[in-house]
Amino acid sequence: MSHQPPAKTSRSFNWKPIFQLGGTLLSVILLIGLVRQQGWEEVVAAVRRIPLPVFLLTLGIMLLSRVCVVLRWYVLLRSAKAPVSFKEIFELVFVGLFASNFLPSTIGGDVVRLAGAVMLRVDAGLSAASLVADRLIGMAGMMVMLPAGLLSILNNPTAGLSGLLAGFLPFSSRWFEKIRQFLSQVLASLRHWLRHPLGLIGAFAATLGHMGCTFISVSLLLKAMNSPLDFWQIGGLWSLSYFITLLPISINGLGLQEVSISYLYHTFGGVPLENTLTLSLMMRLLFVGASLPGALFLPLLVNLRKNKPDQTL
Repeated sequence: MSHQPPAKTSRSFNWKPIFQLGGTLLSVILLIGLVRQQGWEEVVAAVRRIPLPVFLLTLGIMLLSRVCVVLRWYVLLRSAKAPVSFKEIFELVFVGLFASNFLPSTIGGDVVRLAGAVMLRVDAGLSAASLVADRLIGMAGMMVMLPAGLLSILNNPTAGLSGLLAGFLPFSSRWFEKIRQFLSQVLASLRHWLRHPLGLIGAFAATLGHMGCTFISVSLLLKAMNSPLDFWQIGGLWSLSYFITLLPISINGLGLQEVSISYLYHTFGGVPLENTLTLSLMMRLLFVGASLPGALFLPLLVNLRKNKPDQTL
């Protein structure tokens, strides 16, 4: 009896994690280079100018912004008649934030939320659609501030929009097709909530609250370092950094967010480099600190990992 060798199954190697790891390392190296170029002593001096009460106040505001994120997803799910409570969504969002900040290579925040929603007997398709809608509404909120960021670039004497646009002109047709596909996906993801606009309005109001808390935190830190900016300029430059950080070249935007914040606020906001470096590092610390309450729900994370669904976003 002849034995035939088993058929070989071809598996395509996933380069994305390696690419993101390389992007993260490069971003962190650039950030360290900026700090060394400016001087560790000046950065440390800028940190020391921030009084402890101001830091604690910004941490409290950042926690409030996370509650707004909880409210945004909760409103979306409840408007879709999902049988969830605010307490359940609060726990899921915070354990997801904790997973994103402390376990980036094993499980992501959206995976936690998706798995948790399915465990709460929310339809898997609705759970995934609500997470996509949650992200899109967050992006829509930041797009409101984008014109203010572009205006800051135009008002800078060393930068102009013409050079910025020139780099994109050769790719106009390709980007037009990508935008068209993206908009069609947006409409498909928001299909249910377009029929129930009150859910979208409530979720958008929650994301505006989240953004306001973030911008107030930035404003307080800059004032403490004697480098105040007006609210609209803070929001506009932050929105530019937000969209840069969305590029899938770094794990959780680590390094990329800090470099983009430092560059944008220094180049187009006129903030001294040592202060922008301090701002970026302090905001990362605040993000991490605001996710620490998720540690209280670690048993939930263990259960989610044991029962992780196969669906991916």
